[in-house]
Amino acid sequence: MNTFGHSFRLTTFGESHGTALGGVIDGCPAGVVIDDGFIASELLRRRDGDSPSSLTTPRKEPDTTEWLSGIYEGRTLGTPIAFAIRNQNCQPEDYEALRDCFRPGHADYTWQQRYGCRDHRGGGRASGRETAARVVGGAVAKLWLTTQGVSIHSLRQGFEVKCIIEGVPAGIGNPVFDRLNARLAYAMLSIPSASSFEMGENAGDWKRAAGDYPDQWIAGGEGATLTATNHCGGVQGGISNGMPIVFHTGFHPPVTNPDGMVCRMADGSLKAVAPHGRHDQDHSTRLPVIVESMAALVLADFLCLRVKRIDELKIEN
Repeated sequence: MNTFGHSFRLTTFGESHGTALGGVIDGCPAGVVIDDGFIASELLRRRDGDSPSSLTTPRKEPDTTEWLSGIYEGRTLGTPIAFAIRNQNCQPEDYEALRDCFRPGHADYTWQQRYGCRDHRGGGRASGRETAARVVGGAVAKLWLTTQGVSIHSLRQGFEVKCIIEGVPAGIGNPVFDRLNARLAYAMLSIPSASSFEMGENAGDWKRAAGDYPDQWIAGGEGATLTATNHCGGVQGGISNGMPIVFHTGFHPPVTNPDGMVCRMADGSLKAVAPHGRHDQDHSTRLPVIVESMAALVLADFLCLRVKRIDELKIEN
């Protein structure tokens, strides 16, 4: 499954050390102004993090977005938007020692079991580099969401990212299996190294006593002042209530040990292997923009469908 979304869809392609990464955005409304500077700044956040560190990978890619279709004179046409991000700083030979071994904590073994073959160069499609295409798709979604009064920002708390979405009207989402919070969880846990998801203004709100958890109504309140607290994170019964949507996503730390790793070989034996290549020792600074991008894709998907239905009702009437 390389496609995310229904009404606003992103399909991504590419491997870590292939020719290029990229994607196709389908369902984006026409007339959205594409701010190349903003998209470049989002990719910079993903590349260097919100506070650049010597612990991020030394691989430096320019990450220039090449628009192939769907945009004319700086605005979306309503047709599929195709884009590519060329890989220009590849060193695939550094990963030759990993061709026949499976690193602990990585997707090497599971990918081999699933497909019978894999791209061992820097993790291939399972590499965090794949998220560059998500950030471009998310940036386009953000540009459209801004026109709808929706904003998304995040806070990094160690290997946890708190995301806050404001401006989402009440009534977005569905009950039962297609809940807004369920879709957010699905999106966040699709990010490489994601390990947990939790709704609520504060981490651990779900641990509150039964009588303390319900968000009490404010007389005459609506929108962002509907309730006195926001333990539910702005979603009740799978549907937004107008309060800020707040959730937390936890990530595990990098699993490549620069001092060497005991790997499982193709024949089942164990062997100490030096991790040649370029790897993050701390990828936490990169995570906020990726979380925001996936959140933007979720909200754009729901809101595009809502706008479409409203337009259809107008036509019928």
